[in-house]
Amino acid sequence: MDRGYIDFERLHRFTLESAFFVVRTKTNVLLQRRYSHPVGPATEVRSDQTVILSSLESASPYPDPLRKVSSIDIETGKRLVFLTNNFSLPVAAIAAIYKQRWQVELFFKWIKQHLRIKAF
Repeated sequence: MDRGYIDFERLHRFTLESAFFVVRTKTNVLLQRRYSHPVGPATEVRSDQTVILSSLESASPYPDPLRKVSSIDIETGKRLVFLTNNFSLPVAAIAAIYKQRWQVELFFKWIKQHLRIKAF
């Protein structure tokens, strides 16, 4: 999910239902680092941290720890920061999952432009 859709109450429901998510975070989300995990120097991933939400508005609906992954987009040079509840996947896989999200969005855009489907 993109950062425009951050709803910590909904994300916590995903966690309670044993589903995982990868969401790009907004810059104004307040996080407190609990632990930093090592990352390889030859990857686009810059950091891998365990964090908790530190503002009352977000910590109340999502009290569990999250994984914060910072990555550099090689094509644009932009720094991207993701939050996920999945601590078992390799850090490079978290960034790759988010990149694949764009392929899904492009697919739906193509469907809307070419197939004239009114509703799914």
